[in-house]
Amino acid sequence: MKKDYTPQPIDTSDVRLPEELGALVEEMAKNVHEVWAQSRMEQGWTYGQQRSDTLKQHPCLVPYEELPEEEKEYDRSTALSTLKLIRKLGFSIQKEA
Repeated sequence: MKKDYTPQPIDTSDVRLPEELGALVEEMAKNVHEVWAQSRMEQGWTYGQQRSDTLKQHPCLVPYEELPEEEKEYDRSTALSTLKLIRKLGFSIQKEA
C-alpha cells in the first residue's frame, strides 16, 4: 500500500433516504453478509468461536439472523452507503409493482 494514499469517498452526508427504503437496507445488509460468507467459505474458511487466520475460522460464518447486532450494523452501514451513493449520483430507486 502506498503511504501517500488518502481515501476520498464521495460525500453523501446530505443524502436523505425515504423511510420506505428501510426494508431494502435490511435485505441488502443480509445479502452483503451472504456474499461475504460465501466468499470466505469458497476460500476454505469455516465457523470458529474465535477468529483464526491460520486455521481459517471466523465466528461470523453464521446466518445473518444469528450475527451480533454490531456485525449487522456494519452490514447495514455498507448497504446505506451504497444506496446514498446511488442517489447522490442521480439515480432513483423504486420498487417494481
